[in-house]
Amino acid sequence: MRGLFVTATDTGVGKSVLSAALLAAMVADGETVRAYKPVVTGLDDPAEIEARGPWPADHELLATTAGMDPAAVSPLRFGPAVSPHLAARLAGRSIDPAQLLARARARGAEGTLVVEGVGGLLTPLADDYSVRELARALELPVLIAARPGLGTINHTLLTLEAAREAGLHVGAVVLTPWAAEPSVLERSNHATIAALGGAPVHTLATVSPTVASLASAGGALPWQDWVGPRLSY
Repeated sequence: MRGLFVTATDTGVGKSVLSAALLAAMVADGETVRAYKPVVTGLDDPAEIEARGPWPADHELLATTAGMDPAAVSPLRFGPAVSPHLAARLAGRSIDPAQLLARARARGAEGTLVVEGVGGLLTPLADDYSVRELARALELPVLIAARPGLGTINHTLLTLEAAREAGLHVGAVVLTPWAAEPSVLERSNHATIAALGGAPVHTLATVSPTVASLASAGGALPWQDWVGPRLSY
């Protein structure tokens, strides 16, 4: 299976935008792509809706860039802004890790796959199954979306440590959104994470919620190096 697994240092740090930018850039380069986000929560939460502003919900954004039905991107969708395992419990449902994995593999058989995780690596998808375990089972290169500003050094280094403890291959850390004129703090954070984290550090420019803007920003990233040679599907 060819693709990328996009995780983050926390929720709301830009992994959906990064995932969409990668998908848009791949499509612009002629790739057949598929997107998968195992669970979406917060769809009915007023604060979450307000925070998104002009941006659509995560699964809708990924669907737009990948040319898919949003329901195929995220079969499990919940209203409350809580962790997946709690969202399922509140809905009187359970999340089967085997189904999450099977769905991801099915998408990966159809094209270059971009999987967007939920929250960070240790976020529970089910009571005894985390995002990290799904990433480990899929064996895709991992990208870590991180904020460029204050607090990002600790969060990013902890995420790198958690990834490596599980044997995940980290392709890069991507700081987002990266301003056209980054501050002294942001430039220092970039250099410090690169020096202490032992992983390449890239940046994703500030984008608007259009496919063209996403493709331009994603095209500036070396995604071809991360996913490897193109395959025929």
